[in-house]
Amino acid sequence: MQKVTKRLSQTAMALAVIGAGFTGYTASSIMPAYADAVDVQTAAVPGFADVVDAVSPAVVSVRVKSNIRPVASQGGDFQFNPRGNFEDQLRRFFEDRNGNARPNRDRRTERSDEARPIGQGSGFFISEDGFLVTNNHVVEDGTEFTVLMDDGTELDATLIGKDQRTDLAVLKVDDDREFTYVDFADENDVRIGDWVVAVGNPFGLGGTVTAGILSARGRDIGAGPYDDFLQIDAAVNRGNSGGPTFNLSGKVVGINTAIYSPSGGNVGIAFAVPATLAKEVISDLMKGGSVERGWLGVAIQPVTADIAESLGLDAQAGALVSQPQKGAPAEAAGIRAGDIITEVNGREIKDPRTLSKMIAAIDPGSDVEIKILRSGKEKTVNLKLGELPVDVADSGSNAEVQPTAMEDLGLTVMKNDQGDGIVVTSVEPGSSASDVGIRAGDIISEVNNEPVSSAHDIESQLETAKKDGRKAALLRLENESRSRFVAVQIG
Repeated sequence: MQKVTKRLSQTAMALAVIGAGFTGYTASSIMPAYADAVDVQTAAVPGFADVVDAVSPAVVSVRVKSNIRPVASQGGDFQFNPRGNFEDQLRRFFEDRNGNARPNRDRRTERSDEARPIGQGSGFFISEDGFLVTNNHVVEDGTEFTVLMDDGTELDATLIGKDQRTDLAVLKVDDDREFTYVDFADENDVRIGDWVVAVGNPFGLGGTVTAGILSARGRDIGAGPYDDFLQIDAAVNRGNSGGPTFNLSGKVVGINTAIYSPSGGNVGIAFAVPATLAKEVISDLMKGGSVERGWLGVAIQPVTADIAESLGLDAQAGALVSQPQKGAPAEAAGIRAGDIITEVNGREIKDPRTLSKMIAAIDPGSDVEIKILRSGKEKTVNLKLGELPVDVADSGSNAEVQPTAMEDLGLTVMKNDQGDGIVVTSVEPGSSASDVGIRAGDIISEVNNEPVSSAHDIESQLETAKKDGRKAALLRLENESRSRFVAVQIG
């Protein structure tokens, strides 16, 4: 067994002093011309060679073939159209490569008699008997998998399981040898500013090593509800997907998954699935080939400052329920739109991401106690979690009747004769409604958690909010794709 456990302490200690500067300048080295010539004495600068020597045998290239090929090209690893702002570019990247994030994408395919190469990425062994980890988007369309070792050996691999929501996958190589493998780092040992080393297969060049630091933690880049990425500045490029990022002890701190890049190449911003999350998902995949997650069944959104003001709350905390799904555990337990979930099993919910991660970590069928805030009053709800389904769908409606102007908000609205609520027919540019993203076609179904069926109802609720001294009103909006809450300025 060749498990990478060496602490490599000398390298770690030496690298900690990099940046301290040159140490050998003397007074004579900066004196006028009659002094001795400059003789700079520098400390020996250590490198990452000890780490690389220890971990390289555990890192592999993953080659993927498929006999099911798309009729039109689906693009490749780390390719996306660099337009729009930072958040849009990251979201577009994941929509292009993650089926869960883009459920309606064109997936027209045709079957071929012969498997053809469709992509390649990186991976690493996590056990001596041949289990290895990579990204879901590396293997998701594959039917045949080949692992290329650092010594040039090629071995066939079998897909054990994959998880779209965290972009992780597990392969298995069946061979008599004992593979060199690596462990995951402890969450408590990972700090912002630590040196990290990325090893992988960028651009298909084979084993390549880059180094940098851990730049940030807890990054939400719009990939999914469980975003908790590490940000690193080590050079990561196309083909590094699924490869490990190590600390100086040879432990895996993250699995390289995405980059931000207007050019398509490295610009010093890369994202990795943290070791703590990866360990949980990988363990489930190795046991059963899939991940079971608890399911509450609610669409949620953050409690912004405006929303907190509109509801008379003291703090921006919790997850605002914009819509419970029909037949879901939340609806069955009486949770409804406008409720703010503040605790689960006694643990505080700071924001929607906290709620999503917490619920997902609880086994389906478990009993949970949920504390909500409804109309300013706390309420406790007990329910049994379901199992997270693969797909989620929302619906809405639209219609046309005689419009009514609401100049204070910058809206023109009309009655919805196809259902409940009021339809927005136009929005004045620069108005308070426009500022919060209200668009023509949206349906206003509630104001301050009260149902509305006419412009008069809306105006009445606005007047009540003003009398209560509030500067914003909470509107529930629905359209064909989702339901959401917005807070509009009224003062």
